[in-house]
Amino acid sequence: MSEQPENSPRPVADPASQPVARRGSQRFAPGEGPLPDPAGSHHERRIRSFQPRRSRVTAGQAEAMLKRWPDWGLDIDGKRVLDLDEMFGGLPVVLEIGFGMGEATAQMAAADPGTGILAVDVHTPGQGNLLGLADRNGLTNVRVANGDAIILLREMLVGDSLDGCRVYFPDPWPKARHHKRRLIQPEFLGLLATRLKPGAVLHCATDWEEYAEQMLEVLTAHPDFENTQADGGYAPRPGFRPLTRFEGQGLDKGHVVHDLLFRRK
Repeated sequence: MSEQPENSPRPVADPASQPVARRGSQRFAPGEGPLPDPAGSHHERRIRSFQPRRSRVTAGQAEAMLKRWPDWGLDIDGKRVLDLDEMFGGLPVVLEIGFGMGEATAQMAAADPGTGILAVDVHTPGQGNLLGLADRNGLTNVRVANGDAIILLREMLVGDSLDGCRVYFPDPWPKARHHKRRLIQPEFLGLLATRLKPGAVLHCATDWEEYAEQMLEVLTAHPDFENTQADGGYAPRPGFRPLTRFEGQGLDKGHVVHDLLFRRK
């Protein structure tokens, strides 16, 4: 094998063009991207409401991650309490749990620059995509959190710190034996209520009829929340929630989307 002369310039690799690491390995150097398991959640004996999805990060997503993660990304490690005023420059902050590829999040951030969005997901391609959208559109009111929203709420946010919460199209866990994994449960609502300011709104949306019925039942029964709808039912889709591609596909198939808006008492 021939050796490169000592004084010749060495080629510089473009990180965005490099192959993505295999499942279970570190995709990014510490501080340059999300950790695979920031809170060591495999040690926590709790039924989790999400299923980590392993898929390939594109070159553009990796480039956005390398550029913006150090400033706009954070790992949910459960080891510190976040200063949301410092993070968002004093803006009111809404927590979004599960943002997919981030298109709707970016649209809402652009339409309402006076509100900060703390967007949580475990899907690395989606994290990179949202950071890319925020970067290209100058959306400085978005922060991307990687990891378990329960740990974020329980360990890293103080009481009465959130001005709202959005849970759009969470995993419905359709099999009966998996219903215990659904996010909208009394225990989750009790924790969330301690972090929401009085009057803050929890906005849920789902196209899974049976899950919508369970959400309505659980939220109606919870002592910390009240329905914003006088008739006690579902709400019309608010104009600020964009119609996503995923939702459009469901509507084309005849799915019915239900929005629920409940206010913290």
